[in-house]
Amino acid sequence: MEILGYFMALVVGLSLGLIGGGGSILAVPILAYLFGLDEKIATAYSLFVVGSAALVGAVRQYQIGNIDGRTAVVFGLPAVLGVWIVRHFLIPMLPEVLFAFSDFEFTRRMGMFGLFSLLMFWAAFSMLSSKERKSGTGIITYNYPVIFLEGLVVGALTGFVGAGGGFLIIPALVMFANLEIKRAIGTSLLIIAFKSLLGFLLGDAMQETIDWPFLLCFSGVAVIGIFVGVGLGTFIDGSRLKRGFGYFIIAMACFIFSMEFIVQPH
Repeated sequence: MEILGYFMALVVGLSLGLIGGGGSILAVPILAYLFGLDEKIATAYSLFVVGSAALVGAVRQYQIGNIDGRTAVVFGLPAVLGVWIVRHFLIPMLPEVLFAFSDFEFTRRMGMFGLFSLLMFWAAFSMLSSKERKSGTGIITYNYPVIFLEGLVVGALTGFVGAGGGFLIIPALVMFANLEIKRAIGTSLLIIAFKSLLGFLLGDAMQETIDWPFLLCFSGVAVIGIFVGVGLGTFIDGSRLKRGFGYFIIAMACFIFSMEFIVQPH
């Protein structure tokens, strides 16, 4: 199972390198089901893996001029705040059983993984959509209240489920900051990197015992996958791959939902 887990860590990086997203949403189920980590540790470790991988991608995007620093700060600061609030205060406060009726108990694990599977469906839908994402004009504008609120909400979701949230951030940057799509993708990677890494370091790393050798090894394999994916991207049809990966995410979401709510209710 561990060998399969490390192979899937490579797939996480491959996806990020090939299509610029999607792979991070696999990190939580890999850590939970292949390595047997509980929901708190799996989502925490996923933040570090996602943040490390996104940071590597952001460096590359910066080199080719696809990052808008001011937008990253305006959106990123409330996103970091949202992640920190959830990881430092909300998650430790949640009881093992959120509520119960009759003989059924709705656990913290069900809540976290249930929401995660719903976000996976959302991410898959965005990948499978036949409509091209509308690009901004490039004349950058700032609707500060909306951008702040969007950053806070995306950060909170990231903290709760451990996914990067690029499929939420990119449309927000296009709509509310009027960024061109390539700059929105690059800026999104920088935002994901800092909110995920800071959320982990300021939250879970201060409260949980972290298995650093394992976490660094898993993250390193994912980063290797990014470089391999970037190289393969010149030979593979990205749009076809993106659709195939979208269907794979739907299958994973169904698997997670059935495991948590049907096969082994907690």
